[in-house]
Amino acid sequence: MADGLRVAVVGGGIGGLACANALLGRGVDVHVYEQAPELGEVGAGVFMSPNSRRLLERMGLGPALASVGARVGEGSCYYRADGTRVAPIMTTDSSGWNGVYGMHRADLLEVLATALPAERVHTGHRCVGFEQDADVARLFFADGQRVEAEVVVAADGIKSVLQQYVVPPSTPVDSGSVAYRGLIPAAELPWWKPEVSQLWMGEGKHFMAYPVRRGELINYVGFLPYEKAVEESWSAPGDPDELRAGFTGWAPEVTRLLEKVETTHWWGLYDREPLSRWTEGRLTLLGDAAHPMLPHLGQGANQSIEDGVALAVHLGRAAPADAPQALLAYEEQRRPRTSEVQLGARANGRRYDSQLDDLGERDSQIASSVSFRQWLYDHDAEAAAEAGEPAAAFRA
Repeated sequence: MADGLRVAVVGGGIGGLACANALLGRGVDVHVYEQAPELGEVGAGVFMSPNSRRLLERMGLGPALASVGARVGEGSCYYRADGTRVAPIMTTDSSGWNGVYGMHRADLLEVLATALPAERVHTGHRCVGFEQDADVARLFFADGQRVEAEVVVAADGIKSVLQQYVVPPSTPVDSGSVAYRGLIPAAELPWWKPEVSQLWMGEGKHFMAYPVRRGELINYVGFLPYEKAVEESWSAPGDPDELRAGFTGWAPEVTRLLEKVETTHWWGLYDREPLSRWTEGRLTLLGDAAHPMLPHLGQGANQSIEDGVALAVHLGRAAPADAPQALLAYEEQRRPRTSEVQLGARANGRRYDSQLDDLGERDSQIASSVSFRQWLYDHDAEAAAEAGEPAAAFRA
């Protein structure tokens, strides 16, 4: 029990709310400060994998997740653009536990928010400043309010306001691609294979789709090359005809799905180089503020949840005076793993976009990626933090 330790989490997204739930579960006095007037997520899917799902189920959120998630399992597959089968998509950990859900982001956020007492979440709080001394950290908000805490967790996303107080502002790395995303009612796709994730790979582009919200919706994402810089946005409107044109001649499943697209959104794909550190005194980074990554491993939200649970273990046994050391221990445990996942997501994107001269070699790499997925999915961030052990590096 962290007697007297006060924690302020800046950012009410998936990572921030998961962290708050984990901290409360360990008796830590935590409050979340979100700049938006109300909690909410954009209409997009998130691929929940075993490494995060097991952590949320331990918090008692299993029934809530099951009520809104869509199971993804056997039959999930990678294909070439023409529909030629390449390899199965892994949907279990190495024990065989099928821990994969397709989730609507808004549903996952609602599960996390509902589990928190209402008085712990403060919306309409846009952070504009930070300072600290040896004993306390202070947050300053646009409306003039000030909050003091022994620990501040920056869970404020890829455009983090607080990151600058830890490291110099990081430069966005443009992937050269944009992602079109959207949702289609499953009833409009009666021929669609249920409970599977499918991904088609072509030259410089790829397309994926999986179910969300109990299987009632199909979440799709089409990745296309784009020469101009595009804003890091999850809500910019896209052109459905442009999206369809990008996948002309692809497998029938892709083109038939795209015929049903009436509206779509797009965002530019950026990440950052892994940061040299996450922590300064009583301030630490979490989730996209610490390790923004491309979506090609489906690990952005999953790694944020891992962060939050690991951080809660370290802070749950820290007194206020010990908090800076606990934050450094959290960083030491988490940063090597997330750096490896960041770089792995880049490499996987190159495979999906067929950026290898020999497609046979690409297909072989996709098939053999099961060992990397096992490394991802088998990890137990809570157990590792309890043991005080850094996550094991991936060994091919």
